Amino acid sequence: MKIATFNVNSINARLPRILEWFDKAKPDVAVLQEIKCIDEKFPAGEFEDRGYNVEVHGQKTYNGVALLSRFPVDDVLRGLPGDMDDEQARYIEALVMPDAADPVRVGGLYLPNGNPAPGPKYDYKLKWMKRLKKHAEKLLQQEEAFVLAGDYNVIPQAEDVHDTAGWWGDALYREETHRAFREILNLGLTDALRQADASGIRYTFWDYQRGAWEKDHGIRIDHLLMSPQAADRFRDAGVDRAERGKEKPSDHVPVWAELA
Repeated sequence: MKIATFNVNSINARLPRILEWFDKAKPDVAVLQEIKCIDEKFPAGEFEDRGYNVEVHGQKTYNGVALLSRFPVDDVLRGLPGDMDDEQARYIEALVMPDAADPVRVGGLYLPNGNPAPGPKYDYKLKWMKRLKKHAEKLLQQEEAFVLAGDYNVIPQAEDVHDTAGWWGDALYREETHRAFREILNLGLTDALRQADASGIRYTFWDYQRGAWEKDHGIRIDHLLMSPQAADRFRDAGVDRAERGKEKPSDHVPVWAELA
């Protein structure tokens, strides 16, 4: 099973490039972030024609997530538990069933950016991460294979950023952010890309400004975190870097993991 995450930075603005990648990469499950549209405006038919079941948690203009699966899905959850007043569309989850005996739960998330930090937006980011940790704890109690995939807006360590000094203090690279991310990992989750290549540099985002792509001034903020049961089935993971160099690309590229 190939599970991918892709922050598309507006599904309708970049649909040709996104469909091109789907036709080439053929993920079994994909979670998308920043679709930037309400459910009714999501181009579901384009993906259904390609054999995907489509689940959307959209929002006008901002945020929005989607989950696409070649396999049947059940137990769909829209919105991260823990705050009934949170109206931002940042989380979607479903039980993906290649067969009844071998399901994998997949959560797709778009974690808040948090800038400027400190400030209210950063407070929201840290609270959101606490909610994610609590939800992961509940999922772990079920002892099932699951993957929490998405744009975490977290640069985990120095190898994941082209310029540590330049990013230090940013909401993506503050000590409080690192601590909150480590607390989630330390529940017993495995970073799929690090499992595939513990020492390699694999960026997943290059800003549109200042020639970041041409200079390879990137960061790694898109992650797939696996439960122990999913990690036992881990085969490989990678970054489809070439997508960033195409016409009218997203500033993120797809990241994927393969499970047995």
